[in-house]
Amino acid sequence: MTNKTIKKSFVTSLIASITWLEIFVFSFIITLALYMTTSIDTKKTILIPDKNVTQIISHLHKKGYDLSLIDEQILKYMGKPIPGWVSIGKSNINRLEFLHKLTTTSSHINKIKLIPGETLEIFFQELSYKYDYNKSELFQYYNEYSPYKEAGILPDTYFVPYGIRERNLIKYLTRVANKKYKKISTKYLGDYNTTKFNRILTIASVIQKEAASNKEMPIVSSVIYNRLKKHMRLQMDGTLNYGKYSHIKVTPQRIDDDNTTYNTYKHRGLPKYPVCCISIKAIKSAIKPAKTDYLYFMRNKHGYHDFTTSYKKHRANIKKAK
Repeated sequence: MTNKTIKKSFVTSLIASITWLEIFVFSFIITLALYMTTSIDTKKTILIPDKNVTQIISHLHKKGYDLSLIDEQILKYMGKPIPGWVSIGKSNINRLEFLHKLTTTSSHINKIKLIPGETLEIFFQELSYKYDYNKSELFQYYNEYSPYKEAGILPDTYFVPYGIRERNLIKYLTRVANKKYKKISTKYLGDYNTTKFNRILTIASVIQKEAASNKEMPIVSSVIYNRLKKHMRLQMDGTLNYGKYSHIKVTPQRIDDDNTTYNTYKHRGLPKYPVCCISIKAIKSAIKPAKTDYLYFMRNKHGYHDFTTSYKKHRANIKKAK
């Protein structure tokens, strides 16, 4: 065989090899493209652990996702998925879009808001309606983690991971409040005793229900302490806005029918427990009331209160308001 023949044979073989390589590459690309367009069943939100890509693929595979080594390599090329509850948005999606969402979609967060003066009964009812929580379980775990029958959660706006269940949600909310209560109590009272602090919270809850503004809180606090000191009944409507009665107008009939310690028209002294959830301002006002001789207050036409030291002046304010 001549050199020319050998060279020609080599070129022919090389061309054949390149052709087969091109065919292989082309076939691989087509196969991969078809694979990536196949659909994958998924929940609309899924939990991504804070682990490496291999462990994430393994975690999803255990959760029923049909993912392979190919998906793992593509995901590594795209970037690490964002840990947390990720919103996929669809229950049926192609693989490429699914993997893309894992690396680009922000974790899904719920915004939970508790306003000052609200009761746990209403708050938990709203959570169960809006986020499909079990209300009974919310109370069950609240009683387990909080030393307070009411006011064991601070009014605030909380951002919590989507999918967090009743136990962990309540554990988190009560831990935030208890940490803050301990700090306040230690600073102003010298220590943190839940029995003693329950009294502070109870006074603060009455302040929260009665005061028309933050500015009034220390003054309302002084009225509460002054009346308690004189062994007068508090006779404040706000104490009857407990639990499910949070937004119910107090009527003479309610006053006649309610025999709990929340009824400060009948019961002398403070209610046994706080009436509602309380702001930090109300708590500090309960600890450090203003120094006044006021015993009465009446809401005026401007929506604020007129404070007086005598029942005669109080009656005059009532007539003025009417």
